[in-house]
Amino acid sequence: MAKKKLDFRPDEFVVYPAHGVGKIVNIEEQEVAGIELELFVISFEKDKMTLRVPTHKATEVGMRALSAPDVVSKAMTTLKGKAKVKRAMWSRRAQEYEQKINSGDLIAIAEVVRDLHRTDDQREQSYSERQLYEAALERLTREIAAVNGAEETVAAKEVDDVLMSRVAA
Repeated sequence: MAKKKLDFRPDEFVVYPAHGVGKIVNIEEQEVAGIELELFVISFEKDKMTLRVPTHKATEVGMRALSAPDVVSKAMTTLKGKAKVKRAMWSRRAQEYEQKINSGDLIAIAEVVRDLHRTDDQREQSYSERQLYEAALERLTREIAAVNGAEETVAAKEVDDVLMSRVAA
């Protein structure tokens, strides 16, 4: 079997679609069902979780490097936009939001944050809306923090400022 060149290295941050930003802590060999496998060991510090992904499956499962700064800028611009809330039933919209969050696509995640963001004077969010909003917001801020090499609190404030500036406009 030809060895595929590894696109990811230890100590590098990566985005795993279903879990967000993680850090590759190691690349290890493991025998699974009699087959030698090379695995990326990814740590998700915040979630106290470690994931092992076969190196040859990494791109297939959508694992990717952190977004480039221009993608982060686009995501911030997306946040400034006007919320687009479809008239579909909530269950349908919730499903779409969930797919966007788990797509690992930073712009799609920013759209969810934008569409579900509420100010104090707007109607109350349902529990499930708030859950989706917080999940999207966390994914967005973690990746922005990792890309900018900043603390998560700094990224969270940055995102919050953008969302609040939208309200003022």
